Amino acid sequence: MHVAFITSPLEPEHVARMRAIAPNRVEIVHEPDLLPPVRYQGDHNGAPDFALTAAQMDRWRSHLARATILWDFPPDGLASAPNVRWVQTTSSGIGQRVARLGLVESDLIVTTARGVHADALAEFVFLVLLGHTKDLARLQRDQRARHWERYCGGELAGKAIAVIGAGQVGARVGAIARAFNMQVLAVVSRPTSERKAELCADEVLGPQALHAALARADYVVLATPHTPQTERMIDAAALAAMKRGAVLINIARGQVVDEAALIAALRSGHVGAAALDVAEIEPLPASSPLWDMPNVLISPHSASTAPSENAKITDIFCHNLGCYLDNRFGDMRNVLDKRRMY
Repeated sequence: MHVAFITSPLEPEHVARMRAIAPNRVEIVHEPDLLPPVRYQGDHNGAPDFALTAAQMDRWRSHLARATILWDFPPDGLASAPNVRWVQTTSSGIGQRVARLGLVESDLIVTTARGVHADALAEFVFLVLLGHTKDLARLQRDQRARHWERYCGGELAGKAIAVIGAGQVGARVGAIARAFNMQVLAVVSRPTSERKAELCADEVLGPQALHAALARADYVVLATPHTPQTERMIDAAALAAMKRGAVLINIARGQVVDEAALIAALRSGHVGAAALDVAEIEPLPASSPLWDMPNVLISPHSASTAPSENAKITDIFCHNLGCYLDNRFGDMRNVLDKRRMY
């Protein structure tokens, strides 16, 4: 019998769904007292000060030793889980961690939460776009001052948006942008004209056209995975290539941007504004000048988190569990390409 051990917080109703898949073929181990209390709905890490007692640690290691399947990587890696052959993660951007654990060349199957966060992230993008073009800050400022003065706001229709790394998140951004009559430029690693419909894009461009796309865009959305190829891809040269006054939105990873160069570009006004759901160092240090910049919105890596998140990841796990038990590995969803890191 397979043993699936749940190593991060998960609601009981989702555990029950897992247990109903094949109760005679897989044991689902879920012991909430071994998992940290959550700080918010969808918290996969839990309270940082949580610690297991010696007795709890013995149980934890015993379950890891028996497990053949894991829901999430344990905080201490797989050293205590020699029999694990498949890990279902709760994140999309897991490639860097897999590399750090030395698992790139292993036979371990890793499936991700790719696509689960697309709606929430796209909604965050348009929170930023609408707030910027309609000058929400002015409305709030004038309301606090009880000041009534008519003004002319902007509009999204006719503006260009460049989505860098347009996968499922980028496709959702593109679909909404189309509804606002925006022009959508998708920059992807493997561009083909056939992908235009898939990505809801007017143009699909390759990495070599990054700077050209940045020069045309009023809004730039970073949705690329963090790989060696995308490390600091938005550097000083890329920022200089952007249209003056354009808005940068990072829902990818902080390491995709040269943060010092971004701060300089924001201070000069060349980059008009930035909305950052991620940072080079997280939590963002209190000393970072980004906190106090009037043209920056800081989100604490929470744009992807929504009440439906765990239900959607459980859907993926339950589908994959059926495939895994029947040796239909090619039918599993969201299998990580460990070499490409996404």
